[in-house]
Amino acid sequence: MTEAPLSPGYPASVVGGELRLPKPPGVVRQFWGRHPRLTDALIAALYFVPTLLGTLSFAFEPSGPFWLGLAQLGSVAASAAAMLYRRTRPWLLMGVGWFSCLVIYPLGSIDLFPVLVALYALAVYRSTRAAWVGFGASVVVGTASAYLSVAAQADDMVSPFDIGAPESATQYAIFMLIATLIGVTVGNRRRYLNALIARAHDLARERDQQALLATAVERSRIAREMHDVVAHSVTVMVTLAEGSAATAERDAARAGEAMRLVADTGRGALAEMRRMLGILAESESRDAARSPQPGTADLPELIEGFRGAGMPVRLTTIGRPDADPALELTIYRIVQEGLTNTLRHAAAASRVEVTIEYRGDATEVLVVDDGHAPSTTQVEGSGRGLIGMRERVALYSGSLEAGPRTGGGWRLRVVLPRDERAAIPTISEVDA
Repeated sequence: MTEAPLSPGYPASVVGGELRLPKPPGVVRQFWGRHPRLTDALIAALYFVPTLLGTLSFAFEPSGPFWLGLAQLGSVAASAAAMLYRRTRPWLLMGVGWFSCLVIYPLGSIDLFPVLVALYALAVYRSTRAAWVGFGASVVVGTASAYLSVAAQADDMVSPFDIGAPESATQYAIFMLIATLIGVTVGNRRRYLNALIARAHDLARERDQQALLATAVERSRIAREMHDVVAHSVTVMVTLAEGSAATAERDAARAGEAMRLVADTGRGALAEMRRMLGILAESESRDAARSPQPGTADLPELIEGFRGAGMPVRLTTIGRPDADPALELTIYRIVQEGLTNTLRHAAAASRVEVTIEYRGDATEVLVVDDGHAPSTTQVEGSGRGLIGMRERVALYSGSLEAGPRTGGGWRLRVVLPRDERAAIPTISEVDA
């Protein structure tokens, strides 16, 4: 993973693809941004070479002590070495510069360049607060160094400008202020740019996470719809096929009729699966993609299919149905799954009641059977149906109750809240 060209240390790619960032202006700037160590080495060399030559010109004068020349050379070398770590350890460079100003250069010539570089580094690579703290302390050190130089050399003039201590201290403060202001400006821009890049990475990461969540939700929805179609149709087909096999020798005509119902159920399941896949596949025909999802108007046909499998079902609707296609699909799938579970686990039930009540504040779906024991044609389920129903009910902040009845059988009750609206009290029944 590469680093962002505008912000070293931040990756240029995130989960799900590369985060494209604008290139910084100028080829030279891009080169120095990619080689920070080379930049620091050149700065240290530009300081070390001329300062070393200038120090050698008067460090070993006959009038001066030999140890002072060595101290000055050591101070120059230490400052140059500390400049190599100005990005990671600016306080180290600052400490070396202060030591030189207070101990070494008052005996010779004051050198503020390491302090100026340290102030800039503090503002850029640490914080604005650290830069101003360093500036305040450096002003005190520079002023003290000017007066120490006057005292040590017994001369009212401070080298190398040959001016008085107050004037020298003022000039040092101005130079330090300029270095600090430049560093604060560059540092604030750098931190602002890093914050923008970090925010862009966060947004890109959030985008990828949202895409993954959307994919997971869509997979769950597809799995739920496929389960409702396949589980219902296969359960009906298995029940009809086993019933046909049991009556083939006694009543061939009835067995043939059962097998025709198996074929019709299979064709219906294939048609519904093609419709669902047509929504997902762009290459499918427009008719398949535009085919409507089943609703409450298709419940009588669904009931007839279960009756063909031998289940005595009674459907009762109370109130005025909603005109919401999504809610109608939810009701249809709940009834379908409830009857499929009854056919799978209690096909011997003598009565199955399906009641749909449309009230002003909610829609209630009730599926009740009186099965006492599992049938001989019981089909094992995966448990996905109940999970799918709970997911559908959760979309409407509804409630689902499923469990055995006191007198035997099974009871499924679902309540789906809705907006209050006027309801026309009508009752319709489809009897077995």
